[in-house]
Amino acid sequence: MILAKLKDARDYRGIHPRLDAALDLLTEEYLKGVETMQRNLEGDALYVTRFDYETVPVEESFFESHRRYLDIHVMVKGCERVDISHPDGLTEFTQKGDFWGYHGEAEQSLILKPGDFLVVFPGDAHRLKIHVNGQPEPVSKVVFKVLFNESV
Repeated sequence: MILAKLKDARDYRGIHPRLDAALDLLTEEYLKGVETMQRNLEGDALYVTRFDYETVPVEESFFESHRRYLDIHVMVKGCERVDISHPDGLTEFTQKGDFWGYHGEAEQSLILKPGDFLVVFPGDAHRLKIHVNGQPEPVSKVVFKVLFNESV
């Protein structure tokens, strides 16, 4: 997991070529143009989508993880709490393609604010969209999906 500021995105280059390509796009100018329809940057290996929603109580959220893809969550507007946990401590309730859904307790929590980005690697279970102050808040977030483990 990486939690950082947009201005520092290029400091994390060198982990994977497709991650580098996504990190290069973490600029305010690029993020403003991302739409709610998926935009393929390298086919299914790298794509980006903007999501607009309201945060929810923790009871209405769930953990997810992936085996092949890493996610980069970039907060554009609003704030949300994100919980992180290792899947071994969670109860799996669904699996479809590269999506595993879980219920359970958080090991760590963070607040994602405008100007922040969060990279969750394969195996990092993450619970999203959670209220920060107990009330719904409108959020706009850009999410990059990066194929990281091609052999899985």
